[in-house]
Amino acid sequence: MREKVQEALEKVRPFLQRDGGDVELVDITDDGVVKVKLQGACSG
Repeated sequence: MREKVQEALEKVRPFLQRDGGDVELVDITDDGVVKVKLQGACSG
């Protein structure tokens, strides 16, 4: 599960970075809830 989430984040990361942001995987709970940390100040 973690690998699939990381792959998905890698697909959207360039778009976030283009606007000055980023995303970090924080946790995946046992019941499948994905927790991420959004970073930076995306403009748009």
